[in-house]
Amino acid sequence: MPTSEKKSWYITSIAYWFLLLYIIAALVWWFLSLVNQSNAMAGYRADQLRYTVDSVQHRAAYDSQLQRINEEKRRDATKYTAEGITFMFVIFIGAFFVYRSVRKQVRMQQQQQNFMMAVTHELKTPIAVARLNLETMQKHQLDVQKQQKLIQMTLQETMRLHSLTSNILVSSQLEAGKYQQTVEDLDLSQLTISSVEDFKQRFADRPWEMEITPDIAIEGDPLLLQIMVNNLLENAHKYSNRGTPVKVVLKRTGSKATLQVIDEGIGIADGEKKKIFDKFYRIGNEETRKTKGTGLGLHLCRKIAKDHRAEINVTNNLPSGSIFTITFHRIG
Repeated sequence: MPTSEKKSWYITSIAYWFLLLYIIAALVWWFLSLVNQSNAMAGYRADQLRYTVDSVQHRAAYDSQLQRINEEKRRDATKYTAEGITFMFVIFIGAFFVYRSVRKQVRMQQQQQNFMMAVTHELKTPIAVARLNLETMQKHQLDVQKQQKLIQMTLQETMRLHSLTSNILVSSQLEAGKYQQTVEDLDLSQLTISSVEDFKQRFADRPWEMEITPDIAIEGDPLLLQIMVNNLLENAHKYSNRGTPVKVVLKRTGSKATLQVIDEGIGIADGEKKKIFDKFYRIGNEETRKTKGTGLGLHLCRKIAKDHRAEINVTNNLPSGSIFTITFHRIG
């Protein structure tokens, strides 16, 4: 969080706790004032009653009246205590929800700011690379091999740009409930192989391994499932060294199918394993991290998996790396 935002949050927190403590102190003061006032009135009425006792025969009436005064004093004390506890409970509940809402708003604002920074960088990079490559081919007479290399680099950047825009568009449509899913029978095995083959062409310098059980049929949206597989492959590629392999395993277990994307990268800390599926969440600070990304890919994977009655989780790949596993509970 930038220094200015930290200072603003610090000032807001001080003001919040000051007002909360002031309200509590005011409530306690009014409670003590009411109790003292009730005790004073009871004492005044008891003194007045004492002056009315002028004979022994009035003693029974005096005791009865004094008992009633003390009983009213106890009822008032009980009433004030109950009301004070109720008000205190309501204040604490309201303060909790206000504090949680403000923290959530600040966190969301920071995540959106990080997202905008990441998207700006992600959009500018492929556009700049593609423009530079095209200008190079336009200004210089390059041999065929160099031209093909520049064209391949440009295609990789445009594919990355396409993946980014697809993630943003589909994520916004799913969140708004405006995406029209098409459920059809499809071959999950072939869809996975197609995605891996595409990544093999885009990133030929990395070993890609496959263990795909053929003819695993599933009902679902082919575009969403393709985006989900591509995001997992992209994630494994980004967070592992180029010389290490990325392994994709698809197997059938009874009526279930399990898709695993295994890398030998930096891994994910246990405290981050649940957070990485949150929208806009990225490990580290957006201003200092070097790995590209927007924080939408894994969030979108979880959303797509849930819509297809599947579960996604991440475990450690010993000695290093991560294993992302998607379990489909209903297959053909």
